[in-house]
Amino acid sequence: MRRCRALPAAVGALCRALPPRARLAPDVLRRARFDRPQATLDFWRLLYALLKQIHGGEWTESDAIDTQIRFVKSALWYHGYGRPELYQLPSDGSAGSRELLLAFSWLLHRVNLLEWLLARNRVKTGDETSVCTCEDDLSHSQKDTTEMAPGLEDRVDVRYLQWLNGKLRFQWRSLHAQHQEQCKLLHKIHLFTSGSHTDQALGHFSVTETDLIRHPENYNQLLQHLELETMQLEAFLEWKQLEAVYWQWMETVLDNMAEEGSLRTVRDAPVETSRLQEGATCCPWAESMTVQIDRLSGEMTALHSQLQELVARRRSAWCQKVKTREEELQKEDFSTKLGKIEESVELKLLDLTNHGAPNKNKMHGSCRLVFRSKRSASKTGFGGSASKEPVPAVSATEVIRELRMREASLQRELKQLQDECKQRLDGIAERLDGVICISP
Repeated sequence: MRRCRALPAAVGALCRALPPRARLAPDVLRRARFDRPQATLDFWRLLYALLKQIHGGEWTESDAIDTQIRFVKSALWYHGYGRPELYQLPSDGSAGSRELLLAFSWLLHRVNLLEWLLARNRVKTGDETSVCTCEDDLSHSQKDTTEMAPGLEDRVDVRYLQWLNGKLRFQWRSLHAQHQEQCKLLHKIHLFTSGSHTDQALGHFSVTETDLIRHPENYNQLLQHLELETMQLEAFLEWKQLEAVYWQWMETVLDNMAEEGSLRTVRDAPVETSRLQEGATCCPWAESMTVQIDRLSGEMTALHSQLQELVARRRSAWCQKVKTREEELQKEDFSTKLGKIEESVELKLLDLTNHGAPNKNKMHGSCRLVFRSKRSASKTGFGGSASKEPVPAVSATEVIRELRMREASLQRELKQLQDECKQRLDGIAERLDGVICISP
């Protein structure tokens, strides 16, 4: 009985935590439980709006319903939703509200939907940039793609690939130029407003704060956005307290579908309910993992020491090579070529250091940009105001160093792929009679 009384509060908190343009009435979920056709169109529009925000696309409420349905089906398939009954629903939105309720609940748990939407739609008053130094395992993905699509090179024109490569390079350079221009403008704003902010940890205004000073009438709009975000956060906190009630209710929905015969294998359904969540917490092999972790820790320590010795040997070898090349290039443009050699050596040493260093937390997410000149940094160091900062700061030098280490790793992987391609081309050229292939 207590759960029945808490269910409306849980559903209401869930609906209020959704973005305003993609918000359902709590009664729609109750209708969808009994597969009422009146709730179908509302759920299609909800999933369309949410998935559009996840994929960063633009959408309007005037989009045709069949277009929305096609997009929702393709996006759910992309995220791994494998229930075939959803993809068999009609394209006019006349039926299937309970199937859409299952898909929405699966998406809610699978991608941490509410947390992601709150982070994406939050009001940003400071200047931020995204930083990611995480390494992706690109080698396995390349091998999987080659195995899944054998003979793809026979169906794709090389000239088309060259055109795509040139277009991508042009767009990348345009984006880089725009980003440089944006950085210059941000630097001007931070420099000209330095010392004007009441928060001494920041010291300068952001673009939003500067715009509010120039146009004070925009304060009301910003205040409305902040109030709306506050209400969503309050609803999210209430939802986290009552989330278990919602998943228990979804469990009864699955049981009802099993009784009606519309669900063949309940245990294989993609919706992860509280029953699955409780089962996931039981780990019978957790005790044996401790022994394996200790063994791997010892092996990693030994490997770390070996890699440090390898770095030292490589450093001395490269220094000797640079010294030899310095003597050979005395009569040429020595300064330019020496800079390139030093940069190449530094990148390779950074790559070796990165592989030899123990695993550490990589930076990922948004960071606020705060201007620090040498003069202001010395003042904050003696004045003690730097200790009042609420979060630990990361300097641009550290981020650049991490990115250069990532660049060195990618350069090493690119050279490996180029060598593999050259070997394949050499093997193909050997089988061609009367043809001379000149490597680029």
